[in-house]
Amino acid sequence: MTKNCIFAIVNIYQNILSAREQGKKLLAVLIDPEKMNVENIPAFFKKVHRSIATHILVGGSTDKDNQTENVVTAIKKATNLPVILFPGDVSQISHKADGILFLSLISGRNPEYLIEQQIKAAPILKDSNLEILSTGYILIDGKKETATQKVSNTKPIAQENLELILNTALAGQFAGKKLIYLEAGSGARVPVEENIISLVRKNLAIPLIVGGGIRSKEQLEIAFNAGADIVVIGTAFENDATFFEELKK
Repeated sequence: MTKNCIFAIVNIYQNILSAREQGKKLLAVLIDPEKMNVENIPAFFKKVHRSIATHILVGGSTDKDNQTENVVTAIKKATNLPVILFPGDVSQISHKADGILFLSLISGRNPEYLIEQQIKAAPILKDSNLEILSTGYILIDGKKETATQKVSNTKPIAQENLELILNTALAGQFAGKKLIYLEAGSGARVPVEENIISLVRKNLAIPLIVGGGIRSKEQLEIAFNAGADIVVIGTAFENDATFFEELKK
């Protein structure tokens, strides 16, 4: 097995900051435990290691079969890339990962996903070695109702409402978040628009993650060029494993 890690997993956030300072762009592959067969993980990561992927995110809006732990364990055997939890709720926390996006859905007003899930997670995280990455999570309308909307019972912000998007991102930064995540949602018909990414990036002092609806190398490059520090791709790989070939080093 060829393992390919350009980042030490000692401090995930410091590596993200260093990449940002150096102008390096990062690509995170999002793996949904409900959609990934553990037996397929070794072969899947042979393709990942030939691509420009730098991080692995594991999570989904739901995990009905409680597969997160099994999937994370198998991934850790297959790669040295940083494995970061992207949990839909507290039940998706695994101590086997390297870090966790400690998400607060700041675009919504449902207290369950603003603070309640975080309180439930606190005693679990206190006794773990996971690196905790406090993240302001902002849902952007991708022209399709997403699982996150349904589960969180919140509405995304319209892409035309630039002022609200920017102010929400800034509020997250001022509240002490380490990262801001603009999310159009899994399977979004349209990704977060270039002008939104550019506006938020110019006004933020912390790294910016962008995901949802990115299905081509061209869309990936648009997001990077607009200012995304990390781009997350999931559905594109789920629907077409050959997409990795387009993203070879």
